[in-house]
Amino acid sequence: MDFVRPQQGERLRLGLRNLYIVPTRYGWFWLAGLLLLQVVGIQLQSNGPLLLSFLMLGLFLLALHLTHFNLQGLELSVGEPQPGFAGALLAYPLRLRCRSRCEGLQFGFAAGPVAAARVFERGDHALSVPWQPLARGLQQPGCLRLHTTAPLGLFICWARWQPSVPQLVWPAPLAGPVRLLQETHQPAAPLQVGGGERQEGSEDWCDLQPHRPEDGVSRLAWKLLAQGRGRYAKRFVDPTEPEPLLGLDPSVPFERGLEHLSERICRLHARGLAYGLVLADQRIPPGRGPAQRERALTALATCR
Repeated sequence: MDFVRPQQGERLRLGLRNLYIVPTRYGWFWLAGLLLLQVVGIQLQSNGPLLLSFLMLGLFLLALHLTHFNLQGLELSVGEPQPGFAGALLAYPLRLRCRSRCEGLQFGFAAGPVAAARVFERGDHALSVPWQPLARGLQQPGCLRLHTTAPLGLFICWARWQPSVPQLVWPAPLAGPVRLLQETHQPAAPLQVGGGERQEGSEDWCDLQPHRPEDGVSRLAWKLLAQGRGRYAKRFVDPTEPEPLLGLDPSVPFERGLEHLSERICRLHARGLAYGLVLADQRIPPGRGPAQRERALTALATCR
């Protein structure tokens, strides 16, 4: 099926020009069986094998048309893709319109799993096709493959389509050091937990820095050390300190630094803390909430 060049665009309507059909392996065995019956009937001058072979041939030709009609007339369009993280399975939204009952439809991207065979009744349907992007930025999911062997499994009818609407992919979150600046004119309010101020604990750290002998083993980031990524010490933050501005650590590669910032933004957002972001081409002032998280991660995804 991969030798067929896929069509591109935001919409696709399946018809004679973009549907392809060939016998399945079972279909070729069926065809070989009816030819064998033809030979046996002719050699033995027997009407029984000949009649059975003609019945099999008629069913073979009927299955050709039924399988093709199963997909003919389907209309596909792209919904509104939601952003997600690189390396994770993202849902790419599609809208499917069937003018008649469609049986045994299977679909999937090359960068994702193929869905199990499904039956779609006449009407409009919303689909979420999973795929796994490997890089950040505006990424296209690639080629979508649709096929069916219903109703008899003698033929496979398929189509290939490459949606042109990209999906925003954020950098994969990966714990690591980031550059920590300070917003000096706007101090952060202390986080209240159970009516009191936040207490620092072994898991309540906000930054990583190279480990020094005077830091002691209690501050050592054991998880990173076990992964073979070096010795880093946890840095704890005072709730009375100003709101931090996050930036790229110059000691790590560019893409890895973006992943570190992505993880730090997610962690600060989960704790309800305010933060800002400073990159080479843009600056996001400190804030908090889902909108701030989306602005910061979008900046990381589109950073050059």
